Amino acid sequence: MRVRYGLMVLLAALSSTASAEGGPAWDACVALSSTPDQRVKACSTVIETKSESGDRLAGAYCNRGHGLTEKRELDAALSDLDEAIRLAPDYACPHNNRGRVYSFKRDYDRAIAEYDQAIKLDPSLALAYNNRGESRFNKGDLDGALADFDAAIKRNPNSAMAYSNRGLAYYRKRDMTHALADYTMRIKLAPDLLAYIDRGNVYRDTEQLDRAAADYGEAIRIAPTDARGWRNRGMIRLFQGDNKGGVSDYDKALRYDPTDAYSWNNRGQARLRLGDKQGAIADLRKALELDPDVTSAQDSLRKLGAL
Repeated sequence: MRVRYGLMVLLAALSSTASAEGGPAWDACVALSSTPDQRVKACSTVIETKSESGDRLAGAYCNRGHGLTEKRELDAALSDLDEAIRLAPDYACPHNNRGRVYSFKRDYDRAIAEYDQAIKLDPSLALAYNNRGESRFNKGDLDGALADFDAAIKRNPNSAMAYSNRGLAYYRKRDMTHALADYTMRIKLAPDLLAYIDRGNVYRDTEQLDRAAADYGEAIRIAPTDARGWRNRGMIRLFQGDNKGGVSDYDKALRYDPTDAYSWNNRGQARLRLGDKQGAIADLRKALELDPDVTSAQDSLRKLGAL
């Protein structure tokens, strides 16, 4: 499963009576707003200075493991999470976070086992259900994934991520009605670029092209320097026969991501339809330079005698 909004993990903001005040390092260690580097540094300070003990020390190891996971230092993350489990065997956080590490390693069976344990320790932990659903999705178990996303949403009805993931599972099952409903709820909860692109894709695949273009337009409004909104709307404009509009959108897409072979191909196809033979040839050749397997570029260049 493409995890498009950052991998969410449980951050251990524990409130031990033994050290209720914490301090700047503790606050940064558990803060949702901390970057991975900030989290690793702050949690390391907590661990090395022994300013916390018991469950809160386990929380520092768990959260440093999270930061290391985000930095893709996976073996170091596992070491921290193992220590968190040693310090607090009944604590769900490290099992959930260790599941994320195994997910990154594409060892989905071990990831699922970790999420099972997190859920056993804390049956209310919506995030563990969501994460287990992601691993089941990645194994191709769409029904199991849907059941987990249902459970996550039941426990946290405001989880934009769970709605998005469930929408993707429905999309893969070609259940566009339910996918559309979930993506719409995702937009209501967290209207970001990918939320609009995902819903736009449903509208595109159900041939509601004006609505697809509108959603891609919202994606552009939210993130005008991200190529994805531009190239998706450009495709819709080509579908609708608006070749000039398509070229304009692909101009922007290629400004922000000149490595996408299909944007070069699609702009080349639009230029060909507009009678710009030389511009089309240049674009199609660039597409093949980036990806020699773009068959439509090959076919068009052969017809033009330019391959």
